[in-house]
Amino acid sequence: MGTENEYGADQIQILEGLEAVRKRPGMYIGSTSARGLHHLVYEIVDNAVDEALAGFCKNIDVTINPDNSITVEDDGRGVPVGMNHKAGKSALEVVYTVLHAGGKFGGGGYKVSGGLHGVGASVVNALSSMLCVEVYNEGKVYYQSYKIGKPDEPVKIIDDCDFDKHGTKVTFLPDDGIFEETVYDYDTLKQRLRETAFLTKGLRITLTDTREEPERRHEFHYAGGIKEFVTYLNKSRESLYQEVIYCEGSRDSVYVEVAMQHNDSYNDATYSFVNNIITPEGGTHLAGFRNALTKTFNTYARANKILKESEALSGEDIREGLTAIISVKIEEPQFEGQTKQKLGNSEARGAVDSVVSEQLTYFLEQNPSVAKTICEKSLLAQRAREAARKARDLTRRKTALEGMALPGKLADCSDKDPKNCEIFIVEGDSAGGSAKTARSRATQAILPLRGKILNVEKARLDRIYGNAEIKAMITAFGTGIHEDFDISKLRYDKIIIMTDADVDGAHIATLMLTFLYRFMPELIRQGHVYLATPPLYKIEKNKGVWYAYDDIELGSILKEIGRDGNNKIQRYKGLGEMDAEQLWETTMDPEKRILKRVMIDEENSSEIDLTFTTLMGDKVEPRREFIEENAKYVQNLDI
Repeated sequence: MGTENEYGADQIQILEGLEAVRKRPGMYIGSTSARGLHHLVYEIVDNAVDEALAGFCKNIDVTINPDNSITVEDDGRGVPVGMNHKAGKSALEVVYTVLHAGGKFGGGGYKVSGGLHGVGASVVNALSSMLCVEVYNEGKVYYQSYKIGKPDEPVKIIDDCDFDKHGTKVTFLPDDGIFEETVYDYDTLKQRLRETAFLTKGLRITLTDTREEPERRHEFHYAGGIKEFVTYLNKSRESLYQEVIYCEGSRDSVYVEVAMQHNDSYNDATYSFVNNIITPEGGTHLAGFRNALTKTFNTYARANKILKESEALSGEDIREGLTAIISVKIEEPQFEGQTKQKLGNSEARGAVDSVVSEQLTYFLEQNPSVAKTICEKSLLAQRAREAARKARDLTRRKTALEGMALPGKLADCSDKDPKNCEIFIVEGDSAGGSAKTARSRATQAILPLRGKILNVEKARLDRIYGNAEIKAMITAFGTGIHEDFDISKLRYDKIIIMTDADVDGAHIATLMLTFLYRFMPELIRQGHVYLATPPLYKIEKNKGVWYAYDDIELGSILKEIGRDGNNKIQRYKGLGEMDAEQLWETTMDPEKRILKRVMIDEENSSEIDLTFTTLMGDKVEPRREFIEENAKYVQNLDI
């Protein structure tokens, strides 16, 4: 009797642990939005990837089931099912019901592991209305099911299986009482799983969506690992040389892999990972890489008389047009900040620096033509940067003398507190005129732009500084760009891109977003950038006026007012077709308008970068493929 009481007390303690997860899910999975929903899948997949990193798993199958539940099956060793004597129950039950339980602590089970601090399985269980797990081990199938983290019954054997079959199969249904939405997005999962496969050489990950006929399926398997990742990211760019430079080695218990290749663009696309987890804010491993790159290229360029002894290339010059992946595996990763976005381990800096310096030196000596190509591009970048600096200094001197002269065409607002102010970037003079008349003068500023702005994806800094439309935006926003960027000088809380609801308008908005993403990404990250949503239709009937923002809304308005000959439907092609009053009430009035906030999903940053390059870069073929693949998802495209 006494032991039973103790078991009951233990049980309550466990549920308290998982109860905390349900009370504050954001602490464990980031949020309860779509992002948190997808995070559940990554937690279970990360457990399987840990088996692959340890050398025991070759295949992971992820399936979206018709009811939006998820099944993840791997061929690893299988979660241990024997008794855990400390807990007095099967180790399987402990892993799925106790916080911070698993083989990732104490260095015994796994050398390195991903996942969020080992909370994986139990947190997913706590936030699922149903979860069941099967383990295949030594000819038996072990099974346990749970509801909201509580076991339905103890672990039991439900079947026999082939003796050589091993692994774990987990199916879970996210709790719709916790999550704001419970519908999985195939493309979000696809991007993350592709990235995981790139980072785990030789692992095969299959994603299947069974929710509709025919089912969608993608398989990711890269024998070349991160070398293939670089090739994939560079597919929309013209590479400057054929081979991907690859460095690999271990120092101080840190396993380092780096792959890189220059292309003809002007952007630095470097992504760093620790134990397969992206570190959007970089950290010590990125610092070690940058130091090695700058040092090695300067040493080579001086030794080969490309540079004089007194000259030096900056890291920024060498990284122009570079695509690089830095992946380190480390036993005890320390992350700075709650969100695990920046690596803090000091040994990672030395390890990456040492491996890259040594192997890059060999590569450059053995491939002099590639070395020369990179050095020449870096020198061009240096000259352009100098020209841009002179242009910038000139602008700075001017503004210092003139007291920050704002562009002449800017109609500024009278309120000087940025928190209350917003700026509309409007294409064309006629729409700009309507917007100036329509606006609330106290808090709304209007900056009309003529025609299409420069495509910054295809231009160096010196050209960008010389472009009138871009200069007008930089001056109006007040923050500066690149290394001069200072968000505390932002003059408006909202930057609203207002373009026509047609193909040209969409193109102008994309050019604007490319500029902001490449030169002022922090504005997007901190939620200051929006797209205005002008209506597509105006409906008039018996002196009544309605506006519809898409075809569905048009349908429901017509259903409400009746479809007959008295209806007058106008399809707006551009903002210029609206008078000031209409523009105000449909698109600019804070009480009635629809604004779409532009966000950056840090977890998919490599995919965002690739999308911008594909759509805005020089290569036509990848753009055609992208359009063909995504055409079926386009809404409101004017033919």
